[in-house]
Amino acid sequence: MSLSTQKALESSFVMHTFGRSEVDFVSGHGMTLVDDAGREYLDFLAGIGVCCLGHAHPVLTDALRAQAEQLLHVSNYFYIEHRGEVAALLSKLANGDMDGARAVADAAVADAAVAGDADALLAAAAPAEGEQVWETFFANSGAEANEGSMKLARLYAKRAGNGGNTIVALRGSFHGRTLETIAATMQDRLQDSFKPLPGGFVACTPNDVDELRGIFERYGSEICAILLEPIQGESGVHPLTQEFMEAAAELVHGVGGVLIADEVQTGIFRSGKPFAFQTYGVEPDIMSLAKGIAGGVPAGACVAKKEIADVFRPGDHGTTFGGSCLAAVAACAVLCELTRGRYDEHAEQVGGYLREKLAGVPHVVEVRGSGLMIGCDLDEAVGDAHDVVAKMLDAGFVINATGAHTLRFLPPLICGEAEADALVEGLTKVLA
Repeated sequence: MSLSTQKALESSFVMHTFGRSEVDFVSGHGMTLVDDAGREYLDFLAGIGVCCLGHAHPVLTDALRAQAEQLLHVSNYFYIEHRGEVAALLSKLANGDMDGARAVADAAVADAAVAGDADALLAAAAPAEGEQVWETFFANSGAEANEGSMKLARLYAKRAGNGGNTIVALRGSFHGRTLETIAATMQDRLQDSFKPLPGGFVACTPNDVDELRGIFERYGSEICAILLEPIQGESGVHPLTQEFMEAAAELVHGVGGVLIADEVQTGIFRSGKPFAFQTYGVEPDIMSLAKGIAGGVPAGACVAKKEIADVFRPGDHGTTFGGSCLAAVAACAVLCELTRGRYDEHAEQVGGYLREKLAGVPHVVEVRGSGLMIGCDLDEAVGDAHDVVAKMLDAGFVINATGAHTLRFLPPLICGEAEADALVEGLTKVLA
């Protein structure tokens, strides 16, 4: 179906909540997207960090095809295949146990191919002596994962913690589009039209340790959690400092609260580690995941340390579609591929290469990020960064702007140095 037909239909029948670019994508392969006219584009947005294995990756495509021929959904009243494997993998990855994660992934792949290998899978998944166990609630999106994380933090405070219900969140953050997650997203432009919003939130400036300490002096044990993104994505890829991350953990634990890491955009190997908090060596108590976790199939997860997760009882939280047969097999295929393929090392290597090349592009004044989550600021001579995005689309590149002078790059994790070189060459021409 043509772009003109889609535009006519959507103009009449789809709510106007997005300003769409003038292109209709109909297929893709690897790093490449193809529009309705057959033109190809290099994708450096990956569905906003979602399509971590690129487009039509055979591991994911084959898993989805096989699952679609068996079961799509049966509800969370029953056990299904793959959900447990994914949760076990997430637990190993959260501990930074890459050898253990690869053992689980190897066993999961073998179990899927050869019936009877279940014992090997259970042995690989078993926690080592003294190893932290993380438990997972499966959701459908980043917003829902954050909702679950905040509910769990408040429930933990009520049943086992300090009894507080105030959550400290950071200015410039982004946690979702529900009313609760907008309330936690400390940006006036996103909040003003929807007030009154749910209460119980206090704003802090990112990386301002003195302000954070002042908040704790004022609120003390009223605080049940700090919610933060280790790298703020929607504000333009701004990492938190080591000092701020350490202070956040120290202060919130000092009043009996929990640290929540929103890893919706930064997680699943995007930052060069399984999760961005691991670049700081500061461990959260709860984390929220989505985007890349299932490679394009809608999925999210609230992952928490066992002693915190165990305050949830049947009926405290739930979902109809979360952890469905299709989502579970997709997440299992993606996580096994990323873990076995050492994509943490790949993202770090190629991301470092791309950041170095971008720093040499004319009119680029700053490059930030970690792994394949990269932002760069342009000087004022360039004009609006959104115009640069449009010109890059005309040149055959899909990128994104998070502000008037900031570009963001979230390519699939299969991105190599050749694709990075092509992007830099195209951007150099556009900015000339």
